[in-house]
Amino acid sequence: MKLFQFYIKTCMKKPYLIIAILSLLCITAFSQDVIRLQSCQNDLIGKQADSLKGLYSKDGFVLLKEASISMESEFEMPVIVPLTQGSWYQFVFIGDYSSRLYEVRMFDWNEKQVVFQQKKWGDVDGNVISYSYIPKFSEFHMMKPVQVNKQKKKNLCGYVMLFKKTAIDANSSVVSQR
Repeated sequence: MKLFQFYIKTCMKKPYLIIAILSLLCITAFSQDVIRLQSCQNDLIGKQADSLKGLYSKDGFVLLKEASISMESEFEMPVIVPLTQGSWYQFVFIGDYSSRLYEVRMFDWNEKQVVFQQKKWGDVDGNVISYSYIPKFSEFHMMKPVQVNKQKKKNLCGYVMLFKKTAIDANSSVVSQR
C-alpha cells in the first residue's frame, strides 16, 4: 500500500507523469488494430501451389517460404523476406480465382520499387503472378500482393511462395532462362 501512495504523491507533484501514463495507456488500447496474418483454405489454390512447387523444383529451385493468407479486397498484404545478394529467387502469388485484378509490388530496403506485375482475370494464368529476382544487395525486401474482388470484400484466399535457385544449377540455368 505504501508503494501505491508513493506513486500517487510522485504523480501529484509532477503532473506530466500523469499525461505520460495516460498516453501510454491510450497507445496500448489503440495498438490492437494490427494486421494479423491468418491462413485460409482453398482447394483450387492448393492444387495450383502444389503444381508450381513441382515445376520449380524440377528447374532447380528450393522452396524457402510459403503461406496461405486471408486477404481483403483492395488491401495490400505486406510480406517481408531477407534476400541475399546475387542469389536467384522466384516469387509466386496465387490469388482467389473469383478476383478480377491481381498485383504484386516489391520494394527494397530503401523503399524503391524493384518489381511491379499486374494480371487480370481474363489472362491465361490470371490468378498467378510469378517473377524472378536477383537482388543487388543482401537486405530485406517487401512484397505487397493485392487482389480486387467485387463480390467478396473479405476472406479472400491468397498464397505466397518464395523459391531460391540451388547453387549447383544457378550458373548454368541463368543464361538459358533469361
